[in-house]
Amino acid sequence: MAKKNQSERLTNQHKKSQGVVGIFGDEAKSHDITVGEISNHVVRQLKEEFPQLSFQYRTSITKEEINKALKEIDKDLGQTLFVLNSSIKPDGGIIEVKDDYDNWRIVLVSEAKHQGKDIENIKAGKLVGAKNNQDLMAAGNAIERSHKNITEIANFMLSESYFPYVLFLEGSNFLTETISIIRPDGRAVKLEYNSGMLNRLDRLTSANYGMPINTNLCRNKFVKHKDKTIMLQATSIYTQGNGEKWDTKNMFDIMLEVSKTSLQVLGSDLFNQITKSK
Repeated sequence: MAKKNQSERLTNQHKKSQGVVGIFGDEAKSHDITVGEISNHVVRQLKEEFPQLSFQYRTSITKEEINKALKEIDKDLGQTLFVLNSSIKPDGGIIEVKDDYDNWRIVLVSEAKHQGKDIENIKAGKLVGAKNNQDLMAAGNAIERSHKNITEIANFMLSESYFPYVLFLEGSNFLTETISIIRPDGRAVKLEYNSGMLNRLDRLTSANYGMPINTNLCRNKFVKHKDKTIMLQATSIYTQGNGEKWDTKNMFDIMLEVSKTSLQVLGSDLFNQITKSK
């Protein structure tokens, strides 16, 4: 990832833990592991590190639940629902913890998106485009579908002071540095990270208010403007930066760190369970 020092710090942090060991070894790296599978490993790690707390994993949240949460904040909110069984399903699922009042509170929501196969195509010597005569394919807009899930989780967590939504990006549409890829015939193809044809990161940074990527933004930011205080729910967006595939261990470490940040913010609401276990 772009910030190697952060990756090393997270890796060292995980090495100190006594939890999940070896799940991301050579055997695991021999095939693709979904972000949902990694989420399940995070749940097991949290249960091991915090045995006094109850955690659960689920794959979806219904619009009915979201509307109920909004109504509890203000009666004018959460009024519209056209499809009764409508729900959102982040591809990494949702991890929750039970608080002292028997309410389930979200500690992590995760998604992983791949967009842009230019690197794979160039390495394979494949030309693209309508006439199959181009090195690069103009980026699409499929990634923008992520905004729907982000907005719905933000609605569900509007009463919270943290937002543990993690979005992992990989592919040539999410470069943060210019790279050159060599074709089988030896010709080098340059991929410019700031090309409007390729880069789609700016389509997503609206979800973190233009704050830094590859950063844990789980704690909500409160900004003051004139006589107002505004709460910002920012998505933590992570990208490899150079178009390479994500290392599953790095993803696990980031997801675990964000989960622990959620627990820190929820600390007072988990106090009784933690103190009783001592």
